[in-house]
Amino acid sequence: MVFMRMPDDVQHIGFLSVLPALVAIGLAFATRQVLLALFLGVVTGSVALYVHSGDPADLNFLSRFFIPSLGSESYAKILVIYLWSLGGLIGIWEKTGGALHFAEEVGGRIAKGPRSSLFFAWLLGCVFHQGGTVSTVLAGTTVKPVADKHRIAHEELAYVVDSTASPVATVLPFNAWPGFVAGLVVGTVPLFQTEQDGVVFFFESIFYNFYAVFALLLTLLFALGVLPWVGGRMARARDRARETGKLDGPGARPMLPPSDDASDNRNPAYQPSLVDFVLPIGLLLTVAVGSYVLFKVGALSRGYIDEAFVICTLSAMGVALVRGLPLTEVIDGFLDGCKSMTIGAVILGLAVTIGNVAKQLHTADYLVELVGSQIPVVALPAILMGLCMAIAFSTGTSWGTYAVVFPVAMPLAWALLPDPTYMHICFGAVLGGAVFGDQCSPISDTTILSSMFTGCDLMDHVTTQMPLALAAAGLGAVASTLVALAFT
Repeated sequence: MVFMRMPDDVQHIGFLSVLPALVAIGLAFATRQVLLALFLGVVTGSVALYVHSGDPADLNFLSRFFIPSLGSESYAKILVIYLWSLGGLIGIWEKTGGALHFAEEVGGRIAKGPRSSLFFAWLLGCVFHQGGTVSTVLAGTTVKPVADKHRIAHEELAYVVDSTASPVATVLPFNAWPGFVAGLVVGTVPLFQTEQDGVVFFFESIFYNFYAVFALLLTLLFALGVLPWVGGRMARARDRARETGKLDGPGARPMLPPSDDASDNRNPAYQPSLVDFVLPIGLLLTVAVGSYVLFKVGALSRGYIDEAFVICTLSAMGVALVRGLPLTEVIDGFLDGCKSMTIGAVILGLAVTIGNVAKQLHTADYLVELVGSQIPVVALPAILMGLCMAIAFSTGTSWGTYAVVFPVAMPLAWALLPDPTYMHICFGAVLGGAVFGDQCSPISDTTILSSMFTGCDLMDHVTTQMPLALAAAGLGAVASTLVALAFT
């Protein structure tokens, strides 16, 4: 049996490094008050930093964490792309009835009942495979009218939307994910001489990304109503919705308040058409996927995917104007959509800030060191998967987890067993483990947006999907171990 020690030169402040994440996540589960939980997590980070440094300036959590985080490029992208651009897009669709018309015309042909409605959600989650955030927004917005009509609990819909967001982005990776990961692994082992080597290896590792594969499979079986076990909370939510028509649980507080009439904001003189929805979405997918196919990594690094979102919104405005919606109503629809994102903007701002706290306290480094004792070859893939699950759940980001783990995991796996197949297994384990944490963490933007755009209470979504995601993770860990055993 071959063993190797994890590197021990990481920078962290011991248990204090993980304390803010534990406070935020623990309070979110205990109190169901996510805003309060995230805020106190940030404050805890400020206190932890002061305990370590002794510098009173570290107690000023406003200047130490909030202002730098809310002024960062990552939060600006969340505001401009995911909240204002896509929020404005949804507001325009509410004026024109474009998304509702698509759901009724196209979804209505597929969705004849609860099972086919959830399958429609699963299918759209796979179509909108550009990344966790855009998938959750578009799939949730499009399917919700149909799902509500067929008494689909918001917990059910949120799970299907969330579980086909980040997982499908790593299984159908015609998006920014391969380029980002390739930049992290280039030069770490002889297999990755260039970024293109990393991109090719990403595609070749899709089969070994067992968590994502099992997550998509279990979600499909769940949607079709043939999964024999769905967890107690999810089963109760499903029964409640089917029997009583109550789509939310007792005491639920959705981030986007439900509307009693989906046509409240529509212009009655405007006749919606499929072009209102299909043209903007078609441009989004064409620009995003086309930039990848034509230019590979280079185009992604210049932000073509982000531009695709803006083009999508502008085209929706243009279609509405050409088809007769007055300019004032186009602008009003855009602004109404932006305003509806206010609560989401606050929660996501806090999530970005707690992520910055985790980064400055080296939370991921501490967790890497925590499991850094002697590691057997066969167990390494499952250990890497579990490590990434813990890091991503604690920090709310899969990409941040990749940035920490990939540069350590690849040289470690190569040193244990310099075999390309074994490297694929470990590579897939890192991909899948981080996706689990991103999908399930209550401080993840994907989790928050999935809840928001399906009308689900955030903690109801987290607690109902967790057992199913853990089941997929367990199957993934077993699969990676068995495959590793076969090649060692």
